[in-house]
Amino acid sequence: MNSPFVFDVAALLRSSATPTQRTQTGPSPLRIGLPLVAIDEGADVTVDAFLSPLGDAVLVDATVTAPLMGECARCLRPLDVEHSFHVNEVFAASDDFVSGDAADDDADENPPRIEGTELDIQQALTDVVGLNLPFSPTCDYFGIGECDSEHTPEPDGVSGEDEKNLPDPRWAGLEKFR
Repeated sequence: MNSPFVFDVAALLRSSATPTQRTQTGPSPLRIGLPLVAIDEGADVTVDAFLSPLGDAVLVDATVTAPLMGECARCLRPLDVEHSFHVNEVFAASDDFVSGDAADDDADENPPRIEGTELDIQQALTDVVGLNLPFSPTCDYFGIGECDSEHTPEPDGVSGEDEKNLPDPRWAGLEKFR
């Protein structure tokens, strides 16, 4: 299975390379997102990327469009919306791309690597999705509409009970002294 997130950049690593526009589509190789909303594994993903050579590196400026599947945290209605994410990342072909004392001190700040002649934006997309999606997604966040209050469960998870007759759980331990 070919991942839509992997780009062959052999031609861009040559000295006379020019920027190129590429569009790739295919199934997502894994689930990318948060527990309540994510790009499902196997979902059709479109990656529209502008690849710019930077000598020993390649700048990827891409828009990834994919269907998000999940559940509204408020009304529990299924969410099925198409959403776009913007990925902007530099991929280095060699260790010499970033030089200087600061690069040697902090290896975590070095850009991701081009493996052979391919770069993979999957980790960059995973980071962007995790940072941009709401942890508790709702219908109104994705523009589906307002949550239907008739089918929205009560905050305690129990609908329809008379709350005035329920004992306060903070004082429940005192019942034994009656």
